[in-house]
Amino acid sequence: QVQLVESGGGLVQAGGSLRLSCAASGRTFMSYAMGWFRQAPGKDREFVAAISWSGTNTHYADSVKGRFTITRDNAKDTIYLQMNDLQPEDTAVYYCNAEKSIIIITKTDWTRLTNWGQGTQVTVSS
Repeated sequence: QVQLVESGGGLVQAGGSLRLSCAASGRTFMSYAMGWFRQAPGKDREFVAAISWSGTNTHYADSVKGRFTITRDNAKDTIYLQMNDLQPEDTAVYYCNAEKSIIIITKTDWTRLTNWGQGTQVTVSS
């Protein structure tokens, strides 16, 4: 099991930027692919972005392509989500996820994923 702690959320105006962080502890960080999901009020949790253990492969939801960038620093056991040009529809609680492969993160229903952080709130005002 790996423990995940997100940070960096907040309130920002439309067009602004935020950078989320997710710090991992426990099992070997480099053995995990990592992902970001989000859940808006009254909606299902949805995939946002994922990155392979090496950082060489990334995947993004169509809704965030060109605006969000996922990266990882294996020396710091941390992943990041740089979010630019934020829009009100990006408002949600953002969750960090860790799984054994990027395929699991991108192809598995979120209800079957196992390693989650507590989430960090992102609110974008219009």
